[in-house]
Amino acid sequence: MSAKKNTTPAVFALSCAVNGQRTELEIPSSLSLLDFIRETLGLKGTKEGCGEGECGACMVLVNGRAVNSCLMMAVQLHGKELVTIEGIKGKAGGLHPLQKTFMAEGAVQCGFCTPGLIIASEALLRRKPKATLEEIKLELTGNLCRCTGYEKVLSAVEKARGK
Repeated sequence: MSAKKNTTPAVFALSCAVNGQRTELEIPSSLSLLDFIRETLGLKGTKEGCGEGECGACMVLVNGRAVNSCLMMAVQLHGKELVTIEGIKGKAGGLHPLQKTFMAEGAVQCGFCTPGLIIASEALLRRKPKATLEEIKLELTGNLCRCTGYEKVLSAVEKARGK
């Protein structure tokens, strides 16, 4: 007689901050960070493009660092701070300077890649508020966009520097 396999996923008690709010809940230990954000939290701004960490559509900030949420498990978020595109706001709670310059420069086309581009740009500008054009280009190499041709995106990030 063979032993019966346990098909119930292990549960993990997750405690973290999401967009500035403390969050504590039990999640399956097998849950990806992307699925945690979209399905558990209901935040739909983070997109799944490739599911392999190649396109940047699922990019979020974890402790201020840009990461592809499709490559990270939600349990790795324990004790950390998560910022999704919904948590990117200006000083008074309105639009963030990057959101404003993306709109002003026409860097938003279909919008699918825009959250990841803004997250990657925010991570860079937090580290280097006066980033050069070359540094901006390098930072955005992990983000694929089929619509903008990147020139408008680069211009938007340049205009948002130091704001």
